[in-house]
Amino acid sequence: MNRPRLKEFYQKSVMGKLKKLFDFRNVHQIPKICKVVLNIGLGEAKEDIKILDVAAAELAAITGQKPMICRAKKSISNFKLRQRGVPIGAKVTLRNAMMYEFLDRLINIAIPRIRDFRGIESSSFDGNGNFNLGLSEQYIFPEIDIEKSDKARGMNITIVTTAEKDEYAEALLGFLGMPFKKKDNR
Repeated sequence: MNRPRLKEFYQKSVMGKLKKLFDFRNVHQIPKICKVVLNIGLGEAKEDIKILDVAAAELAAITGQKPMICRAKKSISNFKLRQRGVPIGAKVTLRNAMMYEFLDRLINIAIPRIRDFRGIESSSFDGNGNFNLGLSEQYIFPEIDIEKSDKARGMNITIVTTAEKDEYAEALLGFLGMPFKKKDNR
């Protein structure tokens, strides 16, 4: 099987740049990506269960992996959840080759298709080197057929890294091609 293009680029180019930039002494200190988690919240699925099937099929088309259906853990009246166990979302966790293939498509194909795109805010790091990206619609992925989709749904993409600081993770994703907004030096 062919190795993912982004993984080869990481090993040949990005690792050396990160080691030189942050003066890492050991190759195990260099940050790398552990996993990518995609999550779609479907609050409207409690009235119509078919919405969950459509969203799960779209998520499977985007990632190439069957999503896990997330169910409510509590009954909360403010969210109109009458009972536990009601399906309210779908998620997929990608690792290894599937993760690198998805990130390659996200960075090089999907993100440039976002309307009025000015760059990704670098303030979406969580303090532990993990990055969260929220998308307002799934139509930026070419795998989604707009005619078959019933409505635009947002999703959250979490990129989990081994970086100890947000600075390391931002440099890692920046070298991989993530289009962050340029910082103003005023």
